[in-house]
Amino acid sequence: MEKEKKAILSDESPEVINYRGVKAMPFIIGNETFEKLGTIGTSSNLMVYLTSVFNIKSVTAATLINIFSGTTNMAPLLGAFLSDSYFGRFKTLALASICSLSGMTVIMLTAAISKLHPPHCGTKESELCRGPTTSQLAFLLTGFGLLIIGAGGIRPCNLAFGADQFNPATESGKRGINSFFNWYYFTFTFAVMISGTFIVYVQSNVSWALGLGIPSCLMFVSCVLFFAGSRIYVKVKPRESPLTGVAQVLVAASKKRYLKLPDHPELSLFSHVPTNYMNSKLPHTDQFRFLDKSAIITMEDQINTDGSASNPWRLCSMQQVEEVKCLMRVIPIWASSIIYHVAIVQQHTYAVLQALQSDRHLGSFEVPAASYSIFSMLSLTIWIPIYDRIVIPFLHKLTGKEDGITLLQRMGTGIVLSVATMLVSAVIEEQRRTFARTRPTIGTAPKGGVISSMSASWLIPQLILAGLSEAFNSIGQIEFYYKQFPENMRSIAGSFFFCGIAGSNYLSGFLVSVVHQITLNGARGGDWLPEDLNEGKLDCFYYMIAGLGAVNFAYFLVCSKWYRYKGGDRVEVAMETKGSRKHVV
Repeated sequence: MEKEKKAILSDESPEVINYRGVKAMPFIIGNETFEKLGTIGTSSNLMVYLTSVFNIKSVTAATLINIFSGTTNMAPLLGAFLSDSYFGRFKTLALASICSLSGMTVIMLTAAISKLHPPHCGTKESELCRGPTTSQLAFLLTGFGLLIIGAGGIRPCNLAFGADQFNPATESGKRGINSFFNWYYFTFTFAVMISGTFIVYVQSNVSWALGLGIPSCLMFVSCVLFFAGSRIYVKVKPRESPLTGVAQVLVAASKKRYLKLPDHPELSLFSHVPTNYMNSKLPHTDQFRFLDKSAIITMEDQINTDGSASNPWRLCSMQQVEEVKCLMRVIPIWASSIIYHVAIVQQHTYAVLQALQSDRHLGSFEVPAASYSIFSMLSLTIWIPIYDRIVIPFLHKLTGKEDGITLLQRMGTGIVLSVATMLVSAVIEEQRRTFARTRPTIGTAPKGGVISSMSASWLIPQLILAGLSEAFNSIGQIEFYYKQFPENMRSIAGSFFFCGIAGSNYLSGFLVSVVHQITLNGARGGDWLPEDLNEGKLDCFYYMIAGLGAVNFAYFLVCSKWYRYKGGDRVEVAMETKGSRKHVV
C-alpha cells in the first residue's frame, strides 16, 4: 500500500500525503455519514412498507427482504474483486454512490406516485386487499437492484478508501487512520439512531413518500460531498486480485495431483518469495497437504532469472500455498456464522411484526414498530467500551492473555448469546399471544389480527441480547478475518463477513418458506407463520432456530479445536474446558 501511494504521488513527502488526508477527511466522513443515513433510513422499515403499502403477505415480505439483504451482503465480494483488479476504489465508490442514489429515488417514487403501488386496504378503490401488479413489483425490484449494486461497491471500499488517504508508515499517518476508524464507527451508530427513530417515525406516522424522500436527499448530499473532494483524494491504482493467486495454487495442485510429496517438503519444495513482498512470511504447515503439490518442481517447470516461476499456473511457491491454506482454514469457522446470524435476522423481520401486534404506546405517543431495533445497537454501543475498559483487563488477570480471551472464544460466546436470544424471543412471543387470546385487546393491526395488550417493551430484552451477541461474535469475526487473512486479501476479508450474513439471509428466507408450507398443510397445529401472529406459533419457529444454534455451537467447538492460527503452530480452543490448556501440535 505504501509503495502504491508513492507511485501515485512520487513527488510528495509522507507528511504532505497525510496533510492531504486530513484535508480529505471532512469530505469522506461527510459522505459516509449521509450515505449511511440514506441507506439505513431506506432499508430499516422495509418490512412495514412491504406489508402495509404494497399489501404483500408477511411470509412473502420476510422472504423478499431476506433475499434482498442476502444479495446486498453477497455483492461486496464481487465489488472488492472489481475494485482491486480493474476500477480502483475511487471509481468504484463513485459508481456505487450514484446507483444507491438512483435506487433510493426509485423506491421513494413507489410511495409518492399512487400508480406505482396498489390501493390501500379498505379504500373505495379496493374493498379487498389487492397485491401489487407485475409492473409495480418490477419497478420496486429495480430500486432494490440498484441498492444492491450500490452496496456491492460501497461496503468493501469505504473503509479502505479512507485509510488510503494516510501513509501508515508515519506516526501522523497512523493517528489519521485511527481517527478515521473512530469517526467511521461513530457515524454508523449515529446513522442507526437517527434512522431508527426520526426517519422511521416520519415513514410510519407522517408520510411514506416524505419518509423515503429524506434518505434520498441525504444520499444526494453524500454524493455531492464525495465528488467535491475528488481533487484532494489519494487514488490507489488497481492491481492484480489476490484471488488470482488462490486460483493458481488450486490449478497447479490439480495438475500435479498424482505426484508424491517429498519427505521434507519445507526443504525441497519451491520457496521463492519476491523482493519487498507485502505479506508476512508464513511457516510450512501440515494441514491441506495436497496443496503442497503445487510447489513440487518438475522437469517441465522453468524458473526465471529473478527466481520466480515462468508459469505460475503450474508452479507456485510455498508462501502462496500457505496463504491459500489460511483462507481454507477460515472457511469452516466462517460457515458457523451463517446459522449464527439467522437468529439476528429475525430481530429485523419477525420482531417488527411482533411489535405491530403489541401495545406500542408510551403515554399518548405510539412508538413505530421498526424503532425497537435501535435497542440492539444501543446495547452493542454501550457494551463495547465496558468490555474494552473493564472486562478485558479483568479477564487478562485471570487468563494471562492479552485480550482476556481468544478471538474464537469471543465468537463462541456470541453464538451462545444468540441461542439465548431465540429462547427469550420464544418465551416473550408465547406470552404476547396468550395476552391476545385471553385478555382484552387494544385494536386491530394494519394487516389484520388483534393487538395484544402486552407492552412491546417486553421485546427489548431479546433485542439487547441480540446486540450483546453481535458485540461478541460479529465484531470478533471482523477482527478474526482481518488478522487471519494474508495482508493482500484484507479487502476480501471484509467482504467475507458480509458473505456470512448473506448466507444467513438466504437460509432464513428458506426456513420461513419451508416452515410456512409444511405447517400450513400439516394435519396438526396449523400454520406457524400466518398473517395474524395470534393464530400462529412463531414461538415454535424461534425454538427451532435456537435448536439449530445449539447444533451450530457444537460444530463451532469442533472447528475451533482443529483450527490453527496464521503464522504459528498453536491451536487455540474456542471454549476451553475447565482445567484444560492450549497445546502445541
